[in-house]
Amino acid sequence: MSQLNELMIVGPIRVRSACSHHLCPIMGEVWIGVLPNADSALIGLSKYARLCDWIMSRPQIQEEAIVMLADELECRIQPDGLAVVMEASHFCMHWRGVKDDGSLMTNSVMRGAFLEDAALRREFLSLRQKPGRNAS
Repeated sequence: MSQLNELMIVGPIRVRSACSHHLCPIMGEVWIGVLPNADSALIGLSKYARLCDWIMSRPQIQEEAIVMLADELECRIQPDGLAVVMEASHFCMHWRGVKDDGSLMTNSVMRGAFLEDAALRREFLSLRQKPGRNAS
């Protein structure tokens, strides 16, 4: 097999969870960027979605969920770089208090080469954009 050392992006992966504070739905999308090396244990494409589903299947806050997902991916793949971005709608914002149904929460975890190399991070963030979507 040839050496794989180019940026790979998987997403958007649709995710569902529940806020552990209010038990309201969280619905969103995850993008995963991997910069593998010769020793990386690459996983099948569907495994990214399965890992997202497994991590997101319990009530939690988005900030913790994305870190747990990054930890799991980093442990399994052992890449030179890992980037995870999650953008989600929180129904606790829609149904409670301010009742703002247009807001989204976006957060990211950058590790290894994505943390150290601003050009790689920009490439990942620009490639995950949809037409008409602002950069996160």
